[in-house]
Amino acid sequence: MSETATAAVDFEADVHTVRLESTNHDGSFLGKNLAPKKFAASAGSGFAMADLLFGLDLGNAPIFGFAFPEWRGHISDLQFRPDMSTLVQWEPGLQSVIGDYWQADGTPVGVCPRNLARKLVDRLAARGFTATIAVEIEATLFQESIHEARAKGYRDLTPLGGSAGTAYHLAKSKDWIHYMSAVARRLDEIGIEWEAWSDEDAPGQVELNLVPGDPISVCDAWARARQVMREVAFELGHTVTFLAKPTAGYGQALHINLSLQRDGVNAFYAADGPSPTMRHAVGGLLATMRGAASVMLPQITSYRRLVDLSGPPTTITWGIANKSAAVRAVCGHPAYSRLEYRVPGADANLYLAVAAVLAGVIAGLDGAIEPPEPVSDLAWCVPDLERLPDTITKAAVALEADPVLREQLGDEFVDYWVGTRRWEWMQFHTTGGDPFAELSEWESNRYFEFP
Repeated sequence: MSETATAAVDFEADVHTVRLESTNHDGSFLGKNLAPKKFAASAGSGFAMADLLFGLDLGNAPIFGFAFPEWRGHISDLQFRPDMSTLVQWEPGLQSVIGDYWQADGTPVGVCPRNLARKLVDRLAARGFTATIAVEIEATLFQESIHEARAKGYRDLTPLGGSAGTAYHLAKSKDWIHYMSAVARRLDEIGIEWEAWSDEDAPGQVELNLVPGDPISVCDAWARARQVMREVAFELGHTVTFLAKPTAGYGQALHINLSLQRDGVNAFYAADGPSPTMRHAVGGLLATMRGAASVMLPQITSYRRLVDLSGPPTTITWGIANKSAAVRAVCGHPAYSRLEYRVPGADANLYLAVAAVLAGVIAGLDGAIEPPEPVSDLAWCVPDLERLPDTITKAAVALEADPVLREQLGDEFVDYWVGTRRWEWMQFHTTGGDPFAELSEWESNRYFEFP
């Protein structure tokens, strides 16, 4: 455990609650509220939380049908260990802290998203590189309150800000601007740095850009920023969702921008185009993309987003300044040369998505994998380009069979994740899902609020 986790805890007298925060494999924001004395007494040793936090699906049913890891018992306890460097004042009287999950013997839980992301960050560091990431959070806002949305089954809701769907549209109604301004203020109050927010393509849709940083800190900021967006929506009587395709219109994404530094220098930069390090990173990302799609596109609805000419990538491709490809290379600038990984949907767990991206990058660096020629035209509707898996089961099969991702992410995670995706497929087909609908009622009820 780090020194920050074992440091003495001394709260101000007006603090009445300390909230533990984490994500599970599905990206749901989970935790427990503690009295300050209880938190101070046990912060060094950790807090017991039932293994069901990783063992329930988004319909609150226990997940079965595959071999459980050793830590999964008869509702056994896992240990939540707080990272004291993440302690912030969430609101007056409420402190919050992010943490990870460990077994009683001190072994990290391999399916804990934050643990997995950190493992890949450490492996990259062992090769002499540090990573900087930035994330683009897309969400859709609706005029109705969450209670009204629930009563309507999350269907036929009114986009906040009007029906205009053009990106960067400034002629929005005041309620949309008021909501995003309130989100920005709340982010400032709890110390989450943001760069920009703007109208996105679909009616009611917004994109929020967080400041680049180290992978774990940015993932922490992503988890908290989404919680802020939910809380502000509730307070203002509106609704926000991170469902990959909340209506039959455009979907929404979670783009990851990545650069690598060695000795403080951007290793992706070269004056004449992609550096060898960038090329090899691209090669590894493309080589692992079919399997990684299971993590990037975690739910049934994730795959409804993959429509040619509608924004998301549909092919396993890369291109220089080409946003129709799955990986966009930004070249020619000593500071800003980077890769944009455009596959993840808004419903992806960023910790897991970052882990899978870094796994591909490490594989590319270790094997000096050269990518194919970059795509210079639109990467949609081209018959001879390899396509991304288009169902949750196809992607799970690809991940299960990928030896590189299995080596990097670990058998424990891969086997458990694949089992949960097959369970999700079975639940969809046996409890009311409609594979032929543009968006079924089952998906709206299951995914609209979670993750």
